[in-house]
Amino acid sequence: MNRMQPVILVLALIASFASLPVTAQETASHGALGALTDANPFFAPSTLPFQAPPFDKINSTDFQPAMEAGMKEELAEVQAVADSADAPTFANTIDTMERSGALLRRVSRVFNGLTQSNTNATLRKAQSEEAPRLAAHRDAIFLNPKLFARVKAIYDQRASLTLDPEQKFLVERYYRDFVRSGAQLSESDKTALRALNREQSKLINDFRNRVLGDTNASAVVIDDLALLDGLSTADVAAAAEKARERGVDGKWLLPLQNTTQQPQQTFLRNRAVRERLFKASVERGNHGGDNDTRDIVTRLAQLRAQRARLLGYPNFAAYALGDQMAKTPEAALKLMTDMVPAATAKARAEAARMQKLIDEQKGGFKLGPADWQYYAEQVRKAEYDLDAAQERQYFDLDRVLNDGVFFAANKLYGLTFKERKDIPVYQADVRVFEVTDANGKPLALFYADFFSRPNKAGGAWTGSFVSQSRLLGARPVVTNTENFAKPAAGQPALLSFTEVTTMFHEFGHALHGMFSNVTYPTLAGSSVPRDFVEFPSQFNEHWALEPSVFANFAKHYESGKPMPPALVAKIRKSHTFNQGFATTEYLAAGLLDMAWHTLPSDAPLQEVDPFETAALKRFHVDLAEVPPRYRTTYFSHVWAGGYSAAYYAYLWSEVLDDDAFAWFQEHGGMTRQNGQRFRDMILSRGGTEEPGAMYRAFRGRDPIVEPLLEERGLKTK
Repeated sequence: MNRMQPVILVLALIASFASLPVTAQETASHGALGALTDANPFFAPSTLPFQAPPFDKINSTDFQPAMEAGMKEELAEVQAVADSADAPTFANTIDTMERSGALLRRVSRVFNGLTQSNTNATLRKAQSEEAPRLAAHRDAIFLNPKLFARVKAIYDQRASLTLDPEQKFLVERYYRDFVRSGAQLSESDKTALRALNREQSKLINDFRNRVLGDTNASAVVIDDLALLDGLSTADVAAAAEKARERGVDGKWLLPLQNTTQQPQQTFLRNRAVRERLFKASVERGNHGGDNDTRDIVTRLAQLRAQRARLLGYPNFAAYALGDQMAKTPEAALKLMTDMVPAATAKARAEAARMQKLIDEQKGGFKLGPADWQYYAEQVRKAEYDLDAAQERQYFDLDRVLNDGVFFAANKLYGLTFKERKDIPVYQADVRVFEVTDANGKPLALFYADFFSRPNKAGGAWTGSFVSQSRLLGARPVVTNTENFAKPAAGQPALLSFTEVTTMFHEFGHALHGMFSNVTYPTLAGSSVPRDFVEFPSQFNEHWALEPSVFANFAKHYESGKPMPPALVAKIRKSHTFNQGFATTEYLAAGLLDMAWHTLPSDAPLQEVDPFETAALKRFHVDLAEVPPRYRTTYFSHVWAGGYSAAYYAYLWSEVLDDDAFAWFQEHGGMTRQNGQRFRDMILSRGGTEEPGAMYRAFRGRDPIVEPLLEERGLKTK
């Protein structure tokens, strides 16, 4: 889910950091690490296929010297553009800037990937030191008045210049991003902006480190095997191995995933253990100590509001949505609040059904949030005769990957995949595949990093080590990262159907990067608005349940026999099960994000818990049994993941993806012809066109919300 391009998107390039300032002179002064030599693996482009990173030669100490040299090199290149005596043209300004920063781009992409997926003390130290320097570097470019004057001159003449549509859109993108970065501010306001940006960059880095630290520290240690009653033998073995890895022999460790609800709650029969696990999850960052994040998030919310005011917006959400499809916070809020009544009504009905079950079993307690997953699974068994443990036996990770995800990509787009054991990786579990196009030509490299580990951020995401660009002659090197539980040695990696869907989702992002066919790196791949970027990924989820695909991968991990038709039918029938809960917990998180980011600039620092309680009540999503998918103190998407005032984007994109899938159903379904059309009109276009126009060209009209409501079971056909 990360899109990282050259000069104009230095911030995205280094998605670990916030955007922000200083001067070119100040930035260049950080060269104390010495000149870069050819012994550094980032000194020159990689000689591996697709310029894949040479991980067998990269040491953690290589990054800082390369980043420092890369910043110095890029500033010199950009300053030469600014100082040019020649009249500004597309070729000598925009095109030249697109070519600049090669070294910084090379090292930053790898650094960003490793600090998220395989960090260590050296990388964390580098991240902490480089965050403000990279922020200063970005502002040295975007707040350079001579450079902006050249960009503006080209922008003002764009209608009369001989530009192709991609070049014209790129000029408009440059101008917009310079303005949104403060290029038109007075010098005093630029100074104020730089200060806000420097502070923000540090806080974002601190937040990420604290969340990772507290997530690891909050893992639940179990010292009595009987307390794990309900977990499968494989899950118990994995918990024992996790404990051994942490030096806790003879016990069992239940690590936390990034969301509020934890998957083990589905199976644990002991209510006290479920509540321990839930409490550990919801109290992350909110219980004092070195990993408390409350001071960070309240200050970040204030900083963002103040930054937005400097740039002429009433609040941060208004600023953030100014270049998105939604355009305004009001539009995003309306999409979410319009769904609240149906979602919460369905959630309350689901809760009532579970409470009835508890009462029938003479449980003697009221359903709580820690109980939801456990009793939802019991209701699912009772009403759909479905057993999650039984399902998992048919979802072996390797088979899902090869016979599901890759199989669907072959049927739709003609792609084939070959695992490459000769390309070095950054961690032993990572796998690399060469992707070949339907015409037999190499298309991309694909890295898959499936299993959780203590030095890996939570969740699932897509990134890239190399982004496609015809201008630079670059082909994509794309990564998918998940956090599935690693099985004990000799055991299969069996997935839930939710995890199967996650694999299809992230691979949809990967396809967006692989199919990119643009000239300029700033516009490549998923360099699109946040509320469009989830469209290809969520669209790809649909193929997990497509009959021919599902039948190809849903086979028993031992016997290889297909899933019995009766079980397949039950899974399909239960597709909208628990959607009241799922929709409500998502809406609660999305509305919480908006509440924080619509605070005005003069609002005082907030107290997290009262603010969160009031916001959920104001939007009528304060169901005691259904907490937000992420609470404020560990909501990494919005505080450190680029989704500030944009968590609504998943729902906005879902409107697009369900409507687009309806088009496929109307036109023959999963065919190569339909896949090629989607590739040509959406996946290959990157950010070369306004996304609304791009979608209308594909669909023939604007999207409608009805397919989404039907997909979630909130409206019948």
